[in-house]
Amino acid sequence: MTVLDDSPRSTYAPRLQRRHEIVTTGGMDGVLCVGDALRECGYPVRDFTVEVHDGVPYSSVLCTVSVTADESETFTERIGALPAVVSVGPY
Repeated sequence: MTVLDDSPRSTYAPRLQRRHEIVTTGGMDGVLCVGDALRECGYPVRDFTVEVHDGVPYSSVLCTVSVTADESETFTERIGALPAVVSVGPY
């Protein structure tokens, strides 16, 4: 049986779980800047792990972010543009 419907359908974009390592400067301030950016961009974050050590210039954020294919292409650029971010890469 086939049902034909003239009503417009919105396209569904599946979300992909992507794990990233984000290296920051500025200690806790840099890490919190990344957390704020993830929240403001609306990316659903599944895991968020931070490694900050006293006396070390760089901190690390490991996070699993739920993104669509289109968002995946721009995620690295958007987060990498933050002043405290040194690098963003897949983990």
